[in-house]
Amino acid sequence: MPPPRHIFTSPLPPPLPMQISLTASSMVPAPDPPEGSPPTSAAHSEVETPEDSQEGRTSASGVDDNIESSQSDTDVNDESERLVKKVYAVSVRWEHEQAARRQQPSESSGPVVEHKPCLTFTMEDFNRYFCCCARRVGSMFFLIERKDGSPIVVAGPCWPFCTFVTVPLIAVLSGLVGYFIVSNPNTGLPWWFALIYYPIVAFVLAVLFCVSCRDPGLMERVTDEEAAENGWFWNEQVGSYRPAGAMYCRECKTLVYDYDHVCPWTGTAIGKGNMRQFKVFVFSVNVLCYLSVGLVIWQVMDKIT
Repeated sequence: MPPPRHIFTSPLPPPLPMQISLTASSMVPAPDPPEGSPPTSAAHSEVETPEDSQEGRTSASGVDDNIESSQSDTDVNDESERLVKKVYAVSVRWEHEQAARRQQPSESSGPVVEHKPCLTFTMEDFNRYFCCCARRVGSMFFLIERKDGSPIVVAGPCWPFCTFVTVPLIAVLSGLVGYFIVSNPNTGLPWWFALIYYPIVAFVLAVLFCVSCRDPGLMERVTDEEAAENGWFWNEQVGSYRPAGAMYCRECKTLVYDYDHVCPWTGTAIGKGNMRQFKVFVFSVNVLCYLSVGLVIWQVMDKIT
């Protein structure tokens, strides 16, 4: 008989410790951290649920809606600011001419737009090159204006004459008198006389600026028929009602309240808005003129004798 076979059995491997495996981390629970140790990100990591993602999308969409609403509010405010600008009573004929110039032919068979030359040797050359950035209302140019469209600094229809004739006459002639007579130590004038003469020159130029660059009293266009019940009259040239004191200025092409005249020396119309400054300018420029002429006559007589 053959000898009996002995079956040798190998010992079983020790059980694996309970730890997180890279391949089966979701199946084997991780041991609790010891007391006092900082929490790990894995222990406090949470699984995003559909409700959480829905809340995140809702909050993000709410932020987008707030941004869009703020932008729309800003656009509405800007549009309202543009819409509330004042509409002045200007010549209807001038408005039609400006609209015809801006209108471009839509088809090749349309009317041919005539291009103006660079220089026309008229007043429009000064307006085109020196007031190109200003808003034009008739023959008035709004250099600086408020949000509602009312002018702060405005140039009149005769502003080139004021700029290139009136200002040089005052500044140059007064400067010559001041240099050769007032500031000359050989003339015998006291030193304090210069403290009187030069401030008068500066005051005259400042008042001239207040007259030339101030709103003379331009009126807004009024088409409401209730104005006729208050004693206003219809003006066909501007297509607006006007009070009894307002008149249409042909040079300005606008309706001016308490219109008096157009002064080429100041370059603008004289109305309710600048009448007081105009009177002060006339008085002060006469004082400066008589003072300068008197100094010249006194110096000539002193040389002769």
